[in-house]
Amino acid sequence: MLVRLLYASRANAPVDEALVASILEKSHAYNAAHGLTGILCTSSEGNVFLQVLEGGRAAVNELYGRILRDPRHTDVTLLDYAEIGERRFATWRMGNVNLNRVNRGTVLRFSETPVLDPFQMSGKCALALLEELMASAAIVSAVTLIGSQSRPSVRTRTPSRLQDRIASGTPHPQFDAPSVR
Repeated sequence: MLVRLLYASRANAPVDEALVASILEKSHAYNAAHGLTGILCTSSEGNVFLQVLEGGRAAVNELYGRILRDPRHTDVTLLDYAEIGERRFATWRMGNVNLNRVNRGTVLRFSETPVLDPFQMSGKCALALLEELMASAAIVSAVTLIGSQSRPSVRTRTPSRLQDRIASGTPHPQFDAPSVR
């Protein structure tokens, strides 16, 4: 039985790149071993986490229990929990969005204010925000450790050649062929 769990919390320490990299590094290994997928959104304004987890009921419940006991979090609030027929975030062992780098209009579309406050959002709106971030390629995938620095790799849904073609206005021979009258 697959389930999806969505929660929000506040960090006890400032949310910075080192904290997020540490969380992501551990979650990638843990999630791969337990069949979990999801996305972690962070915002340094308010030190907020918004996370969705998908996987088997026992694995998701076990991880959420660990999150509830994690001293790095406070105000852990369950926003949504549902049985699902399929995963929405199946390709993400743990994707990441730094909302400080996202257009505030995207957040405002689903929220009362342009600053993320998931405690004032419905679970439905918070999930819709995550789906919008996934669709707009705002999600960053695995953190690759290079020397002493971590560098995220951005996953996009559109191949770069197609992005270049769209940006330049060059027609695609297969999809933008002139219509025959």
